Amino acid sequence: MPICYLDNNATTRVSADVLQAMLPWFGERYGNASSLHSLGQESAQALQSSRVSIARLIGARSPENIVFTSGGTESNNSAIRAALARAPGRRRIVASAIEHEAVLAPLAALEARGYEVVRIAPDGEGRLAAQAFDAAIDERCALVALMWANNETGALHDVAAIAKLCAARGAHFHVDAVQAAGKLKLEVASLPIDSLSVSAHKLHGPKGIGALYLRESAHFEPLLLGGGQEGEQRAGTENIPAIVGFARAADAALHWMQAGGPAELAKLRDQLEQRITQSLSGSRVHAPEVPRTCNTTNLGFDGVSGEALVMLLSEEGVCASAGSACASSRHAPSHVLLAMGLGERAASSSLRLSLSRETTAAELEHAAAAVVRSVEILRALGGD
Repeated sequence: MPICYLDNNATTRVSADVLQAMLPWFGERYGNASSLHSLGQESAQALQSSRVSIARLIGARSPENIVFTSGGTESNNSAIRAALARAPGRRRIVASAIEHEAVLAPLAALEARGYEVVRIAPDGEGRLAAQAFDAAIDERCALVALMWANNETGALHDVAAIAKLCAARGAHFHVDAVQAAGKLKLEVASLPIDSLSVSAHKLHGPKGIGALYLRESAHFEPLLLGGGQEGEQRAGTENIPAIVGFARAADAALHWMQAGGPAELAKLRDQLEQRITQSLSGSRVHAPEVPRTCNTTNLGFDGVSGEALVMLLSEEGVCASAGSACASSRHAPSHVLLAMGLGERAASSSLRLSLSRETTAAELEHAAAAVVRSVEILRALGGD
């Protein structure tokens, strides 16, 4: 049975050209980028070239703004730790209530150590009011953390407005752009964003590699200490094969965006939503009235278990999710949908379908029919 993969917010397939770009760096080009001999310098050149590609993807002013990490989680944790270290007299942290666990978990740990964490809740459409951040960001605030795009609903947030508030009040502004990079045109150099996280495996690159953008690297306190790699911002021998793959994926994503790919993908997403909601009573799109990433839809179905729906769809060859991949093993309702005001029953009856630039119209037609059949079967069985 062919697989119709619609869980791209969890991870994407490594594209063929990315894999081909990586392979030589596992074989004949195996030098350590810190070595002075020819093999080492070949790796050092690839490292620098890759840094240029990531800077171009997010609109950074210089490749020196880019620090390679093991992924979005490390980037987020590094930025949070460094921001607090630079402002030891400030004990308040402001974040949205719908951040990824890679932000929420370290903030909860800091709260247990005595920091004040203010969590801004969205409205029923997933919007975050700038006024709420305005009231929370004051002279006590060391850090504001905000995702550019929500991983479950795709809702986009007003990063520019919050960045200006932070700059005016001296608070470090960290943006989790893991779900935005490769889908939106990002120009971080034009905004007072202090740090920003991206990850390769969300845009057809390999797992285990990400990057942290630092507007200013001076006084940055690294999470990992050791050999002084990455301009002494992140110790550890650089993973050159993965970094080269990340760069190739970034270049491809940028080309796709410049060619109008996001608008075409959004049309496919909208058609998928219409096909499902018009065929099923008691179905709805969550956060339909706010700007969203081009690839994400989150649907709710009355009287249906989201987890049961995901399992039934898998039997039809459709890979989907009931929420964030990082939270899927806990079998709990989506914290994003709960924060938007949905009850536990409604939040547990949701399905996330996330497309990629490789998704076809034929795949979506198959997926829509499978969703309709599966929901009807579950309702006939009493929702389980």
